[in-house]
Amino acid sequence: MLMPHPAVLRRLLAEYEAAAVDEPADAAGEPGPRARDLAYTLCVSTGTRDVRRALETARRHLADAPEPVPGAAHAGVAD
Repeated sequence: MLMPHPAVLRRLLAEYEAAAVDEPADAAGEPGPRARDLAYTLCVSTGTRDVRRALETARRHLADAPEPVPGAAHAGVAD
């Protein structure tokens, strides 16, 4: 299965966690629209159908990924 780049997963996780905390739930207790959109994207990105499984899969994938090196994104690129 293809997995997104670790930087993409880190960003998705951070955005989902922020939206889950910052967005108020609707009257039925469901997450807000941004959290729902991010949950869907996490599920698609991890090949899962449930946001809890998507979060577990993303975190497990990130635990195995090397930590980003500051400035490495521009290494070898002349400005």
